[in-house]
Amino acid sequence: MSLLNRIERGRPIGEAPARLQELRVRRATAFPTQRDTFSELKERIQDRLISELDPSMDLSRTEEVRRTIETMYDQYLMQEGLILSRVERQRLFEQIVAEILGYGPLEPFLRDDTITEIMVNGPNKIFVERNGKIEPVSVTFESEEHLMRIIDRIVSPLGRRIDESSPMVDARLPDGSRVNAIIPPLALNGPTLTIRKFARKPLAVEDLIRFGSITPEAIEFLKACVIARLNIIVSGGTGSGKTTFLNILSGFIPGDERIVTIENAAELQLRQEHVVTLESRPPNIEGKGEVTIRDLVINSLRMRPDRIVVGECRGGEALDMLQAMNTGHDGSLTTLHANSPRDALARLETMCLMAGMDLPARAIREQIASAVDLIIHQERMRDGSRKVVQITEVQGMEGDVIVLSDIFQFEQQGIENGRVIGRLKPTGIRPKFIEKIEAANIHLPPQIFGVAAGIRMR
Repeated sequence: MSLLNRIERGRPIGEAPARLQELRVRRATAFPTQRDTFSELKERIQDRLISELDPSMDLSRTEEVRRTIETMYDQYLMQEGLILSRVERQRLFEQIVAEILGYGPLEPFLRDDTITEIMVNGPNKIFVERNGKIEPVSVTFESEEHLMRIIDRIVSPLGRRIDESSPMVDARLPDGSRVNAIIPPLALNGPTLTIRKFARKPLAVEDLIRFGSITPEAIEFLKACVIARLNIIVSGGTGSGKTTFLNILSGFIPGDERIVTIENAAELQLRQEHVVTLESRPPNIEGKGEVTIRDLVINSLRMRPDRIVVGECRGGEALDMLQAMNTGHDGSLTTLHANSPRDALARLETMCLMAGMDLPARAIREQIASAVDLIIHQERMRDGSRKVVQITEVQGMEGDVIVLSDIFQFEQQGIENGRVIGRLKPTGIRPKFIEKIEAANIHLPPQIFGVAAGIRMR
C-alpha cells in the first residue's frame, strides 16, 4: 500500500487514508501564466517528495519526518542543478513541509506569537490581528480547493465534517486555538476561515496590570470575590477578552475545590489539579447525538462540583445556570455578550426565555437578582486594547427593576499617540456583599473602594 493511501489531513498513519494523494492533484483552475518560477519549483519538488516518501513512515513523528524530507529535498535541489540563496532555500523547504505536515500558508502565522487572530476571506485574501489591529498579508492560497484541503485537515481529526450539506463548523487546532469555517453556498467569497489563536503561555494577572487592562486594587477586590464564592458574570463584545479574563478569575479558585468547566470549544487553561473539562458536541451526519451546553450544565450538577465555570452562555442554559447559583452552587462563573452591565441582565433575561419555560418577567428578574452578585464588563477600545471598564454589583430588586451599583468605573482621560489613556477608578461605594467577603475571613482595606482610612461606609 502506498503512502498516499495511508495519510489523511494530519491524522497519524494508522488512521489516515488519503492526504498525500490530495496534495498531488494539479489545480485545474491554476493557469501557467499565474505561476511564477518559485511556485512551479515548489510544486515539482513537492509532488516528487510525496510520491517517493516511505509508505511505512509515521507522520505523527514530526521531527523524524521533517529530517527525512530535508535530506530528500537537498538531493532533489542538487539533481535539479538549481542554486538558491540560503533564504530562498529555507523558505521553499518550510513551505513544502507546511503542505505535507502542517496547515500550508497559515503555518507562519500560527507560529507567530504576536498574531492573535487569522482571518481568511477566500483563497486570495488573508488578514491577521496583531497588537489589537487588523492588517492584510500578502500570502494567498493557490485556489479554493487548496483552502478547502486545509479546512478539512483541521476538522477531520475531530470527527467533524464540512460540505454543502453541513457548510458551517466550529473546531479547534491541537494547541487549542479556536476555528470557525463556513463555505459556499453560504460564503459567497469562497471558503472563509477564522482562527482565534490559543496563547501558548496564558496571560497572568501581572500581564493585565502591565497592559493597563485593570488595576492592582481591582484585582485584589476580584480575588476576594472569587474566594468568597460570589457568582460572577464577565460581559463584553466579541474579542473584548472575556474568556481570557474568565481564565484569570478561575485561577483564584482555591486548589482544594472541585471545578467543572463547560465550553463549546475548550479554551480555559486552569492550573488547579481537580478540574473536570466538558465540551459540547454537535449532531452527527444523521442529525443525532448532539450534546448542548444546557445538557452539560444539567449533568454537571450531578458531578458534585464546588464550582461551575461555563465558558459562555448563549441560550437556554442561562436558566439552568441561574438555578444552580440559587441552589447551593455558589461561586459560579460565566461570560456572555453584552454592551453594558445593564444590557447583560437584559440579555440574561432573554436567554432564560429561550429555555422554553413560560415564566413571567418578574420571576426571571428575581432569579437573576438573587443569583448574580457581580458583573465585570470589558471593552475593546479604539486603539485595540482590552480594558475592564465597569465592575458592577447586583444589589437586588426595587419594584420590577434590578438595581445595579458601580464599584469601579473606567475614566478615560484622553488619547495620546493613538492610545487610549485612562484608569479604572473606584466610585467610593462599598458593595453590600462585603459581609460575604468578611465572612470568608478576607478584610479589604477601605482604600480599595476609594474610601479614606478610618471612615466606615455602609
